[in-house]
Amino acid sequence: MKQYPVYEIENFEQNIFYNNWYVNSFKEHLKKHHFIEKLHRHNFYLLVLFTNGKGTHTIDFDTFEITKGSLFLMQPGQIHSWQLSSDIEGFIVFYSKEIFNLHFESKKIEQYPFFQSFKNNPEILLSEKNIVQLSSYFNIMIEESSANLGYKKDKLLNLLDVILIDISRIYSSEMNQEKPIYNYKLKQFDLLLEAYFKTEKSPSFYADKMAITLKHLNRITKTILNKTVTELITQRVILESKRLLVERNLSLIQIADELGFSSANYFVKLFKKQEGMTSKEFLKQIFN
Repeated sequence: MKQYPVYEIENFEQNIFYNNWYVNSFKEHLKKHHFIEKLHRHNFYLLVLFTNGKGTHTIDFDTFEITKGSLFLMQPGQIHSWQLSSDIEGFIVFYSKEIFNLHFESKKIEQYPFFQSFKNNPEILLSEKNIVQLSSYFNIMIEESSANLGYKKDKLLNLLDVILIDISRIYSSEMNQEKPIYNYKLKQFDLLLEAYFKTEKSPSFYADKMAITLKHLNRITKTILNKTVTELITQRVILESKRLLVERNLSLIQIADELGFSSANYFVKLFKKQEGMTSKEFLKQIFN
């Protein structure tokens, strides 16, 4: 099976700040980087706003229709591909976690609500007013990126943060979030799961780490997501197994081992139970 690439910002021309930043219009971006249309991962954050054209964007095996106002927010590690019309236009920004977190110190990029993987819908459809507002910031970014002026890094990162703040307001309004303490705890669980899902499958492990009872943690996940802690752990493991299946030349035994299963047979049965198909059937569906 073909192995799919993991791109770094240095793979893209015109990157700056020691390969931690890249910004461009989408039309100009495609002139030199058509390889992004094929299935791949990347190790940085990605922000794309489409202002014209159509297409599809497949992210972690879910497909989204691209239209004017489609905004995509992606995290490191997600696997995706594009199918784009010839008249596609918009803006694209890459940035590393390190450049953002080191610059702002008092806040972390992963704290923004749209980067919470449990509730993460990577697409937001913007109104005409929001398109105009955000496009103005992107245009200033592109101008600043090509200039050689003082405080360039500060201005670019602050523009990015303003964009993320505005997106967060739109996102929070759409989500109509209630029970802020539950959302805080869910985010805490999300970060723990991302760190330990390959080695820790027990729900009680996460409850203990959070210093709450498993019953309370289940109450939080059921209230906000209508899923149990066990279901969320399994969901994260299965997503990673899908990424590994399409990206790397690994056997089922190797994947089971990488995901912390002592038995490949157990992993095979779990995959079929969750997806309603075998891993071979899943791959055939993806590549046909």
